[in-house]
Amino acid sequence: MEMGLVKQILGPVVDVEFPGGKLPPIYGALRVTNQANSKDEWNLVLEVAQHLGDKTVRTIAMDATEGLVRGASVKDTENMIMAPVGDESLGRIIYVIG
Repeated sequence: MEMGLVKQILGPVVDVEFPGGKLPPIYGALRVTNQANSKDEWNLVLEVAQHLGDKTVRTIAMDATEGLVRGASVKDTENMIMAPVGDESLGRIIYVIG
C-alpha cells in the first residue's frame, strides 16, 4: 500500500505527494486522518481528480478539511470510491458523505 503526505490544503482541494513516485489512478480513493472530524483513524476520504506531476496528485475531500495539517500521512486504498448497492439502497438518495 503506497503512502503519501499532504502537501497543500485549499478548502476541499488537497494536494498529496507520493515520495515513491507511484501515483494512484484518477478517481482513486485515498484516506487520511483528520482529528477535527472524529477520533477514528483514516476518517477522511479523498478522491484523486488530477495528476500534477512531480509525484503529486490533486484530490477532492469528501468531508470537511478544517483541522487537516500539511505533512499528514495519506494511505492509497488502491480502490475507487464506492457506494452501497442493493435492496437497502434502492429508492434512497446518497450524498457525497454517505
